[in-house]
Amino acid sequence: MRHFSGTWMRHSGDFWGGLAAMLVALPAAIAFGVTVYSAISPHYAPFGALTGVLGAMALGLVAPTFGGTDRLISAPCAPAAAVLSAFAIDLTHQGIDPASIVLMMTVLGILTGLLQVMIGFLGFGRLIKYIPYPVVSGYMSGVGLIIVGSQIPKFAGAPAGAAWIEVLMTPHHWDWRGLLIGGVTVAGMLVSSRFVKAVPATIVGLAAGVLAFAGVAAGDPALFELEGNPLVIGTLRASGDGYFGLITDRWNQIGALQLSQVAGLVGSALTLAALLSIDTLKTCVVLDQLTRSRHDSDRELAAQGLANVVSCGIGGMPGAGTMGASMVNLASGAQTRISGFIEGVLTVVAVLVLGMFFAWIPVAALSGVLIVVGIRMIDTDPLRFLESTSTVIDFSVVLVVVGVALTVGLIAASAVGVVLSVVLFLREQVGGVVLRRKSFVSERTSTWYRPEHEMRILEAKGQSAVIFELQGSLFFGTAQQLYRLLEPELSTTSYLILDLQRVQSVDVTAAHTLNLVRDALMERKVPLLLSTVRERMPNGRNLREFLELSGLEDDGETVIYLPTLHAAIEWVEARILGEDNARVAEDLPPLELHEIELFKGSKPDTLTDLEACLEKRSWKAGETIFARGEPSDDLFLIRKGEVKVMGCIGRSSALKHIATYGRGDFVGGLAFLDHRPRGNDAIAITDCDMYVLSMEKFNYLAEQHKRIALVLLAKLARMLAIRLRHTNNELSILQDS
Repeated sequence: MRHFSGTWMRHSGDFWGGLAAMLVALPAAIAFGVTVYSAISPHYAPFGALTGVLGAMALGLVAPTFGGTDRLISAPCAPAAAVLSAFAIDLTHQGIDPASIVLMMTVLGILTGLLQVMIGFLGFGRLIKYIPYPVVSGYMSGVGLIIVGSQIPKFAGAPAGAAWIEVLMTPHHWDWRGLLIGGVTVAGMLVSSRFVKAVPATIVGLAAGVLAFAGVAAGDPALFELEGNPLVIGTLRASGDGYFGLITDRWNQIGALQLSQVAGLVGSALTLAALLSIDTLKTCVVLDQLTRSRHDSDRELAAQGLANVVSCGIGGMPGAGTMGASMVNLASGAQTRISGFIEGVLTVVAVLVLGMFFAWIPVAALSGVLIVVGIRMIDTDPLRFLESTSTVIDFSVVLVVVGVALTVGLIAASAVGVVLSVVLFLREQVGGVVLRRKSFVSERTSTWYRPEHEMRILEAKGQSAVIFELQGSLFFGTAQQLYRLLEPELSTTSYLILDLQRVQSVDVTAAHTLNLVRDALMERKVPLLLSTVRERMPNGRNLREFLELSGLEDDGETVIYLPTLHAAIEWVEARILGEDNARVAEDLPPLELHEIELFKGSKPDTLTDLEACLEKRSWKAGETIFARGEPSDDLFLIRKGEVKVMGCIGRSSALKHIATYGRGDFVGGLAFLDHRPRGNDAIAITDCDMYVLSMEKFNYLAEQHKRIALVLLAKLARMLAIRLRHTNNELSILQDS
């Protein structure tokens, strides 16, 4: 008993949410079905209502069963109604038999579902979210306007087949009864959405429309008869052998279709699949934001596709995850996807219990509901794009998509939308700057800390080595920009470094441009240095392999690949200083104290007293000299070998190579001065010999030879100040860039 009570409490919100969502989704589904099939013939309106009901049932039961998004409600929707209405109208104008149009719409819906399933299983669901907002906005606004335009004749009670503009221009065709019923419905929805939050606006609007119909019928008793009544849907004929025979015959007809006929529907199916997928994922994203959850796009699209296949297979209408019903579901306390299944079950119950009532729903009331839905689909936010010249193009994209949707069709609008998506992408990429920073080796340093006299040489000669840090996409749209940036340096620089760490993609045109740069440098025997050429780009491409296939092979002379920018700068520094590739020869003897940079120029007697306080120690390659966090405050003077310092940058806990010190330099100076724990790790790169001065020995030296201690501190502070000044200059350059 306690378990049952706990389960009920946990899922009571799902029940009430499903009930409220059904009250919103079912009337709208009927309205959409009537809209679509009325486009074939007014006599198909009852069949359209049945199609909407069946679609609401199938989508409500299947989509949440296989989908994974909590609180999402799937039902026939406005985009599906707009596409199918346009499809039906086009076939009607071609003189196609109504029964054949119904058959083609069934096949179109099944193909749409299969395409959605394929999109989900292939993992393309997340790509739909990258369609630019102006394109989606224009498309949705176009759908909204088409919905409104298609309902104006029904709202006004005009003759079947009349265009909305024709209806507006000929008031004598208006039926005051339809206008009254539709107007009351619209007013009921608008007032309810503003003042009555407990009951869905759709229900209030339909109830108001039904009451208005009853008032009209009171003056005309003939309107209380279903047969031949122009103001109501009419009998659905949703049960009995007739329905099953209809579905069986339709499947037999589908089996007789030729492959070429089915293939001709693929374009329309792609349009509908993309539109329904966008509608679903847009709703899922909103639910994620409101509930701090995360949906699985691919799984949801596969489930929506399967639901659409089932819906159309039983004679229903395709649909998507709908915003309105899902928001009502959430607001009513739903917690899980069970609420969506409950909505489907309650739809079945409502159809069985209230099936006859649906026949009495006024057509004008449904038109009023859809007019409100269509108006709410129109996105007015792009009007803000007119406030700035930089976004006028985006507003133009919205207008173009809306214009094509209204004048040519939604299929053409989808094609235009894809083209404009590419244009918008190219505009942003072409307008982007491929150069992140330009600097010179005289302004930058590698991880190798060099003696003062070498730093002076690099400052003087480093202007002959230029560094370009590139970014973004290097493709045909930015290739000329790239060449214009590099061209002034091709005839003057002695070393050219291109850092590709922040490059997202490179195409063949950009690779050809780099080949031209290589050829221009080769005439002057200047190498092209490429640093941070990744073997795995964000798009999965091996950039180094691609560049080598494009002709930029590492031959050690004209093109040289280096793993990092610091490695490239170090390579250039070595050439400027005239060093051999092997920086430290193994046969060089350890330095004596007077040869170390820190003590050059010191008096011999001073060095004699100081050397007496130093300890000679050695480390093998790979051994740790000191570690981060150690309380050691010894000063290490490098007599032979190389030491790398590893430290954390920012909040990252991963150690990175931040500096290298060689023969004649020192490490550990900061901890020696401030007596705080070590901030970095020092590791021997090669076998190292060192002088080690402990703080205890230094204190003894300071007591016995104050002048020597003062000289040592002054020289140590000066060397640290030189390093700090150079670091500050480099930071200033990075910030200014």
